[in-house]
Amino acid sequence: MDWSLDGLRDLVAGGMHAVRDCDASALATVSCLLLLFVWYCYRVGREQAASSPRSYRAGVLVPSSASLLAERGDGEGPQNGYAYCHSPECFRCTAHSEGRNQRLYHNLQEYAKRYTWAGMGRVHKGVRDQGRYLASRPSIQKPEVFFLPDLPTSPYFSREAQKHDVELLERSWPVLLAEFEAVHQTFSNCSLSPSQGWKANSTPHGEWHTFYLVNQGVSVPQNCRRCPRAYRILGSLRTFIGNNVFGNACFSVLSPGTLITEHYGPTNVRIRCHLGLKIPSSCELVVGGEPQCWAQGSCLLFDDSFLHTAFHEGSAEDGPRVVFMVDLWHPNVAAAERQALDYIFTPGR
Repeated sequence: MDWSLDGLRDLVAGGMHAVRDCDASALATVSCLLLLFVWYCYRVGREQAASSPRSYRAGVLVPSSASLLAERGDGEGPQNGYAYCHSPECFRCTAHSEGRNQRLYHNLQEYAKRYTWAGMGRVHKGVRDQGRYLASRPSIQKPEVFFLPDLPTSPYFSREAQKHDVELLERSWPVLLAEFEAVHQTFSNCSLSPSQGWKANSTPHGEWHTFYLVNQGVSVPQNCRRCPRAYRILGSLRTFIGNNVFGNACFSVLSPGTLITEHYGPTNVRIRCHLGLKIPSSCELVVGGEPQCWAQGSCLLFDDSFLHTAFHEGSAEDGPRVVFMVDLWHPNVAAAERQALDYIFTPGR
């Protein structure tokens, strides 16, 4: 049966002709067809509206006002919890640039030609409709770069989600703590400098420093040489995202009195894992409105595409909160999809 708009018009016209003969079954048919016609118009209207949001024209994601400020250099403060670094190498900070969606689709087509389209249904759907997905996501979960549709969503994940890697990390807690202490300088002497491999992050209150072994899918050789055992542990993880821009591994340090602004992560294809190394009291992580506390020697898994924040309300005597942060694949992203996403989001592509 032809369910096009012209076909429905013909059916409605035929039904109206039968009404003149006062046929009861014809009246029921006309009523059903009218309802179907109204539903069809409603669906068409919704799809057109969703595919053409204010910030999405002709398949091109138009930069937001925040990203335009960043490109002009007018916005000096943090945006969504991190400072725009203006670096062409930083995928996250330049992800809002014009033409991104076309580049993603080109990368997917290139991958399919070189390998296969098999198993690419969700990835193709996500890349094709990325502008609509990002524009229509609810405020509780809104990844800023890439959304893979049809993934189960939850602010937190159980240890069983990536059991092998969780257990390996927890067994490695003494090793990771020792290597952290070897590279960490006390906050009192203010020696956490970029030349020593430390990165200062923008926060409204306090200090948040990170020591990256892998930053956006790229190893940091100087830091990896200083933490060789931690780097070997990363190589033993089965689900570590080490080959695309969504993968990171670092020591993350919050000083007492620090608040990280609420923000969203770049994608829902990963799970962020925090292994507690030093956890004083009065520290908390809030993801999707649900608070959780870290535990020393234990892993806490969460989806950072949900709105999240963290804070350390302890005193100077409590010392810093320290976690080893690793990005793992979402358990429901299939192997073929992981391979394709590694290709599409290869650093520098």
